[in-house]
Amino acid sequence: MDTSTHTFTALFEQLGLDSDKDSIEQFIRTHQLFSDEVPLHEASFWSEAQAEFLRDAITSDSDWAEVVDELNTSLHA
Repeated sequence: MDTSTHTFTALFEQLGLDSDKDSIEQFIRTHQLFSDEVPLHEASFWSEAQAEFLRDAITSDSDWAEVVDELNTSLHA
């Protein structure tokens, strides 16, 4: 069983996105979700595979859930 804690960098790599600090900060700045009514996985900027990964991470409470929740909070700030 993998008990490692995932990081933002690892999450962005998993999503196939640039994962350096500047790219992550830019992504968060340019992809803000201004309504709490929009679930993270339903945002229009995700591919189908990315959205499925994010939804599954939360609904199955996977080891990715904590960092996905952090991303959700960052994008809804």
